[in-house]
Amino acid sequence: MTKTLNHYFPVLDDGFCALKGFMGNDDEIEQAARVSYGKGTRKTSDTRNLLRFLLRHHHTTPFEMGEVKFHIRAPIYVIRQWHRHRTWSYNEYSGRYSEMIDSMEKTHADKWREQSGSNKQGSGGFLDPFQGQHLSESEAFLHGDMTKVYQDRLTQGVAKEQARKDLPVSNYTEMYAKVDLKNLFGFLRLRCDSQAQWEIRQYANIMAGAVQELFPISFEAWYDYHYTASSFTRLDKLMLEFYMKEISETLHRENHSYEDYAKEIGMGKRELTEFWNKILPVEDQDFSLDFSKTYEIKEDAE
Repeated sequence: MTKTLNHYFPVLDDGFCALKGFMGNDDEIEQAARVSYGKGTRKTSDTRNLLRFLLRHHHTTPFEMGEVKFHIRAPIYVIRQWHRHRTWSYNEYSGRYSEMIDSMEKTHADKWREQSGSNKQGSGGFLDPFQGQHLSESEAFLHGDMTKVYQDRLTQGVAKEQARKDLPVSNYTEMYAKVDLKNLFGFLRLRCDSQAQWEIRQYANIMAGAVQELFPISFEAWYDYHYTASSFTRLDKLMLEFYMKEISETLHRENHSYEDYAKEIGMGKRELTEFWNKILPVEDQDFSLDFSKTYEIKEDAE
């Protein structure tokens, strides 16, 4: 039994992420893969070699044999991002059946982020804490006012399904979410990335740590061949060819730069920046879980 099961990891100011169940392991993924070999077929030497071969060559169907289930508490706007991954199975807290969770995500004065100048959907640095203090105070006032309006509606007999309509997306909600390992790897590839929104990354990093414990060989292969890997486009390969030719011939073309050549082959400035980023080493990331702040909930047996 995994030590991670039923441990609730705090996330943000009032959220959590907990592994509630799982199916399979690396050995069972290997067994599922080998069924296609049939009798008399030469066997791959061991589990690790086979699983790494499968992920390296994008043969991902056997990884659907592993599954994980999480209990999540997160702001609604984080859950909305999560639901874009339609390969998951979700069951979310109902604001029609029950009163909405009386908690909204709060932002500390030094945690208000600036809009990124280069990424229209991303963040830059942090605003000055003095400015952030005003923003946090107005946030607290807004949250309090919205909570009062919601409770007043319920008191006056308004249906819960309608009374909630003006609550903000910072309101916390909960869900149980289940996914197979193949599609979880796809989720983690996007949501553990440095370009993903910081809030959802905190949940994704915890799930990555759980998968690392449950499926260590599969996780290692995903980390090596997907998470830290880069693909090269046709234009990338043309740039590499040009770059290697320059190196091998030790030529320094007069009045002709990499930027000029990028224009010649139809590569934009952003594509050229992404090209250079692809050949830089990826910063290593530690997905080890910190159990010092967790708490354990054991459900009563039926």
